[in-house]
Amino acid sequence: MGELGAAIIDAARRRRPKLVEMLAEITAIDAPSGDREALAAPAALLSSWLEELGARTRTRSTPAGPLIDATYREGDDAPVLVLCHLDTVWPLGTAAERPFRVEGEVARGPGVLDMRGGIVACLGALATLGELDLRPRPVRLLITPDEETGSEASREEIVAAARAAALVLVPEPALADGSLKTARKGWLLLRLRAHGVAAHAGLEPERGASAVDELVAALTTLQGLRDEEGDTTVNVGLLDSANPANVVAELATATIDLRFTEAAGERAARGALAALAARDPRARLEVTELHSRPPLMRTEASAAAAARVRRLARDLGIAAIGEGAAGGVSDANLAALAGVPILDGIGPVGGGAHARDEWVELGSLVERSALIALLLADDQDETEAR
Repeated sequence: MGELGAAIIDAARRRRPKLVEMLAEITAIDAPSGDREALAAPAALLSSWLEELGARTRTRSTPAGPLIDATYREGDDAPVLVLCHLDTVWPLGTAAERPFRVEGEVARGPGVLDMRGGIVACLGALATLGELDLRPRPVRLLITPDEETGSEASREEIVAAARAAALVLVPEPALADGSLKTARKGWLLLRLRAHGVAAHAGLEPERGASAVDELVAALTTLQGLRDEEGDTTVNVGLLDSANPANVVAELATATIDLRFTEAAGERAARGALAALAARDPRARLEVTELHSRPPLMRTEASAAAAARVRRLARDLGIAAIGEGAAGGVSDANLAALAGVPILDGIGPVGGGAHARDEWVELGSLVERSALIALLLADDQDETEAR
């Protein structure tokens, strides 16, 4: 273990009670996506914590809620960008219904892993840097209000900030074994609507053009995008056709989730969608893109950054940290558009994200706080990895 690593891991371990206290405080505040009024409270708390650490903060109002843009240590060097989100999937009242609690080495509560734990780990890292009087390259934190619903209000700012960064850290939860996420599938969320012609199903079915039949045919075509390896997946979620059984359907709708590991898979999906056409000339198909994110593909630069993390973990004397891929998306997918090295899943280990039994491992919270601090303090020039 190196001298710097030893100092940082010791400081992080001393800070553990404070990290748990912060995690309890932020988890006690509901932060449902889309509720601008509710999101104001956690945004105010996070801004106050950042300012106490010496960061310069600016909060911008967006259609989705407050977006925090904070800078820790000004400078001419390209910053390390830390992408966080303050929203959770849980409605108002959940924090009171299932309050934060500690059970041995595990903390539980709504959003405690995704991603309150990651935010607290990052703020703990900045506190450790200040305590040890370590001066990292500039750090910029974007804390967005709408990651759980697609980041539509934050997308442009995320991509622009990533383009100006030397490295992007995304403290989303680690993989189950603690590995980083150096690859994620891309995502297309669509609404497919079929418009037909209504008619009496018994007396004059020939006068009708069934929207249901057209929708089923189109969905069958899209299922053909699936591959045996699972590189491209197609999932039909909501199906709706509010037509009585004795009426030839005039309208039918499906919501479709498409995932793909490669840019080629996205091109194939978009090509298939563009080629969809109703079989009956009296009917028509309407495709609406609700959300999309490109795939986060493993690059040489990200692989080099992950190798550096493995070295730093050794310097801290903590367990080896691998890397892997995830089927879910994060704001790392958007940052990927900038072509910058990205380390996603650098947040703590836990489980049950988006589930009622969500939990985070407190030892991991401390270790990831130390890892992020050492990563920021390490003097290697990140531009070499780009």
